[in-house]
Amino acid sequence: MTATARPPSTDVASAVSAAAALLAPARDVTLVAHVQPDADSLGSALALGTVLSRRGARVRVSFAAPAHAPESLRPLDALGLLVPPEAVPAEPELLVMCDTAAPERLGSLLDRLAAARASVLIDHHASNPGFGDVRILDPAAEATVVLVHRLLAEMGAPIDTVVATCLYAGLVTDTVGFRTAGPAAHRMAADLLEAGVDVEAVLRPINGDHPFGWLDALAGVLHGATLDASAAGGRGFVSAVVPVEVMERYRVEEVDGVVDLLRTTSEADVAAVLKQVGPRRWSVSMRSRTVDVAAAAVGLGGGGHPRAAGVTLDGGPDEVLARLCAALTPAG
Repeated sequence: MTATARPPSTDVASAVSAAAALLAPARDVTLVAHVQPDADSLGSALALGTVLSRRGARVRVSFAAPAHAPESLRPLDALGLLVPPEAVPAEPELLVMCDTAAPERLGSLLDRLAAARASVLIDHHASNPGFGDVRILDPAAEATVVLVHRLLAEMGAPIDTVVATCLYAGLVTDTVGFRTAGPAAHRMAADLLEAGVDVEAVLRPINGDHPFGWLDALAGVLHGATLDASAAGGRGFVSAVVPVEVMERYRVEEVDGVVDLLRTTSEADVAAVLKQVGPRRWSVSMRSRTVDVAAAAVGLGGGGHPRAAGVTLDGGPDEVLARLCAALTPAG
């Protein structure tokens, strides 16, 4: 708890009300996304930040790493709210953490949590242990932007094209193109489209626009893919490795799409991509149809959702794959 600690809210509705009460009079707000921010984390922070800035608050949006936001997400920052981590106050007046599954996902900005006068968590990860003074934490929500949308409604904030675009980017990506979206999320999407979202303008930079050279690199990655039909309790496990030279040459938009191709393998319930981020360090993305990959990730020190999770592991690629397979093997 921070200096103005209060008991965590016991349900989502009361947490949304408590957060709205904190944000309404706020004059200085820092919103942070997790390291390696995606459309849900950054879209959530920028949507809420845009509303607060227009209400007269001093607003900054940041994340610890990398140095710049993904190229495809920079257009979401219509008001120029993004600042580097060193520009974040050492003792924020109000800190809002968006789509942050664990405190460690704040990276170098973790110390701001303890120093903040008040803090709000907005997240939907089932593995989230819960932290911050006010916790809007709902694993049933398809994306964190769903909870931000609910918070904005509680605040009586209108949703215009700029805000709607930030929310839509997070919604469409975290639901894998609405494949995992429930009725309420589809209704939310309809409202955002009516607010003026240009779907093609949002989606093309994220997953529909790649350099020609990526085709050759992707072919190499997929050529090295392996399938173990007996893994994951006999449900099948497909994996691929993205070496550091590919990681350094291509954008996150390219690399993060590999797992979505692997997940289409009919013989495998679980797909994993090992992305090399150090000499013996791998950022692992997992997807599944029925296996709870979040449980496997948590057991290895990571987290996520039942059908989409991740973890960072050290070792050689064969060693990392062996640890993943072991974690995915049902007990007994």
